[in-house]
Amino acid sequence: ETGRQNPPMSTYKRATLDEEDLVDSTGDDVYSSSPMQVNGRGSPCWPDKSPRERRLLLSVCVLSVVLFVSLICAGVFYKHGHPGSCLTGPCITVAGAVMGALDRSVDPCHDFYNFACGGWVKNNPLPEGKSRWGPFSNLWEHNMLVMKHLLENTTMKGLSKAEEKAQRYYQACMNESKIEELGAKPLQQLISHLGGWALNGPWDKDNFQEVLRKVSGSLRTSPFFTVFVSTDSKNSNSNVIQVDQSSLGLPSRDYYLNKTANEKYLTAYLNFLVELGVLLGGTEEASQTMMAEIVEFETTLANITVPQEERRDEELIYHKMKVEDLKTLAPAVEWMPYLIEVFKPVPLNQSEPVVVYAKEYLQKVSDLIEKTNKSLLNNYMVMKVVRKMVSVLDQRFQDAEQRFLEVMYGTKKSCTPRWKLCVSDTDSALGFALGAMFVKDTFAEDSKDIASEMVGEIKRAFEDSLKDVSWMDAETKKAAKEKADAIYNMVGYPEFIMNATKLDKVFNDFEVVSELYFQNVMQYYNFSARVTADQLRKAPNRNQWSMTPPTVNAYYNPTKNEMVLPAGILQAPFYSRSWPKALNFGGIGVVMGHELTHAFDDQGREYDKDGNLRPWWKNSSVEAFKRQAQCMVEQYGNYSINQEPLNGKHTLGENIADNGGLKAAYKAYVNWIQKNGEEPMLPALGMTNHQLFFVGFAQVWCSVRTPESSHEGVITDPHSPSRFRVIGTISNSREFSKHFGCRANAPMNPKHKCELW
Repeated sequence: ETGRQNPPMSTYKRATLDEEDLVDSTGDDVYSSSPMQVNGRGSPCWPDKSPRERRLLLSVCVLSVVLFVSLICAGVFYKHGHPGSCLTGPCITVAGAVMGALDRSVDPCHDFYNFACGGWVKNNPLPEGKSRWGPFSNLWEHNMLVMKHLLENTTMKGLSKAEEKAQRYYQACMNESKIEELGAKPLQQLISHLGGWALNGPWDKDNFQEVLRKVSGSLRTSPFFTVFVSTDSKNSNSNVIQVDQSSLGLPSRDYYLNKTANEKYLTAYLNFLVELGVLLGGTEEASQTMMAEIVEFETTLANITVPQEERRDEELIYHKMKVEDLKTLAPAVEWMPYLIEVFKPVPLNQSEPVVVYAKEYLQKVSDLIEKTNKSLLNNYMVMKVVRKMVSVLDQRFQDAEQRFLEVMYGTKKSCTPRWKLCVSDTDSALGFALGAMFVKDTFAEDSKDIASEMVGEIKRAFEDSLKDVSWMDAETKKAAKEKADAIYNMVGYPEFIMNATKLDKVFNDFEVVSELYFQNVMQYYNFSARVTADQLRKAPNRNQWSMTPPTVNAYYNPTKNEMVLPAGILQAPFYSRSWPKALNFGGIGVVMGHELTHAFDDQGREYDKDGNLRPWWKNSSVEAFKRQAQCMVEQYGNYSINQEPLNGKHTLGENIADNGGLKAAYKAYVNWIQKNGEEPMLPALGMTNHQLFFVGFAQVWCSVRTPESSHEGVITDPHSPSRFRVIGTISNSREFSKHFGCRANAPMNPKHKCELW
């Protein structure tokens, strides 16, 4: 989501650090992926493949070679007949890739996604262990391999202390013999330190407040609500404590509330929790009883949790108050001792400002806490810690989680190399130290300048288009242009990571030992809690990133009015300096346009050029915007995947960004041609560069996905499924229909188009 969001990249990706502070978790990203995708779980090993799969892969390889040779031959022919063709090695290679992904049997005006991606889908069966697969995941796998080599190369000279810590953290994670030797003990000891739970016999203590403080403070879990530090939306020059509703054990409240449709997921979840209970020393019967109560309690929490689509108007859900007011709002929690523990050693008093984003929810959760059995409350809090630490324990716990995720995301069991989990976890915990190594190894310095220049071109194209926005008044247009002008671009990496002294200072208090993985993770949570507390008394700064440099993603942050493009995404298939500009503008250019447009989506538009949440539009333009946006709510709400309709309201911000991003990037490409002249065409495609722009855009979104993962995406993801990110956007593009010669009212050229920016 754009706008303020719950900090947790939580369960699946730990927060990361900048020069002074924890990352600011505010912001929108261009791509969401399932937990299995993010953590790089599961890549098929060749010996475990079936004979059919091996034959298929060999066939694909042979076909690729034949296609490559054909293109070279075609290139020779084109060289004589078409002097305007690009016949460099990179042009021939990328032409082969583009051609291989197409399905020429499909009319582009009838179904552009299948035209652009049909060949890719046929040639890319879903890899074992993956719930979804596409260019984003493929590039992330490549980046992970680079990080693996860097983390394992302990003979590298001139590493900073922080970079050495990243290598030690990775090595401890890879020390499977030590992890197996310790088994469940580290977590059992932690549970005992928290005061135990009902799994191991009768439990009757009056320590709710104490346990809540422990699990929320140094252990960084959020059982009933989440408390964090982030930029104050109405005063973007300062940070403030923020309180919001917390996440549940399953990805969305819908899994609990629509029991008929989600029975298999709820059953798998309960079985997983029961298995964890048994692994931690409980009997099957005691574990079954306790975990069933926990799932029932979570269902009650799901009932009072507010759906995301009802939380999109930031002005309505922002409530600033003092700590003393929280006592009246939610008396079940002793707020002052709680906040003192969570933010120690920072001094706090009753007049400390707090921004609450879930006022009604907090009232209801307080009532629920007061009427719920204290043993159940304790079991639930401990279970949240257990869930967080599962992936840090021995293989039995890993296998239990894997079985659960297989049901949740529809993946098949595979041999998952442990290094992938360890690389991903090191990126989560010491991502900027690892990012420094990644940048030095892979990122050409002039890529930063080229990307920055391209952002400028996209920005100018967007601002130029504002003149043609008929529904907006002149005064608001002027303010919108000023906001676009003021957007700050962060490209590649934050500067401090290239300075060993500054980088070491960031991680100075993070102790990493060579052998004890569980201890390192615990140290990280402790360290993270201290940095969060320290952040409270500092002003937000530009070097505060929500993504590490190797990440294959990008985001816009409304409170800083900035867009961030990590080094990880500034590579093929999004960008290559040796490719035609048509592909670069259709790839990374649309990503840039997407992030820029988030400044003007239904949430981003509420923030002014300085990142403050305040009314800065004339009322007439606000009403006109809402009318135009409703068109997109209805357009995308009419799409469905596997007979499941999309939620056009929940995905509105991303759909606005997709549409605005494509339009701005195309206009920037046209401007580039006017300035530099037409560029040579790719050989053998029989496609103009204008057509290539749209094909390049679509092929970034080619993907395959399990039905279960699609279901999870429809429920939780603020982005539309890939297919609709393509056809929804190009259906609204007059330029697309012009260049592909689509007749009026063709499926990809409807008479009525939704247009905002």
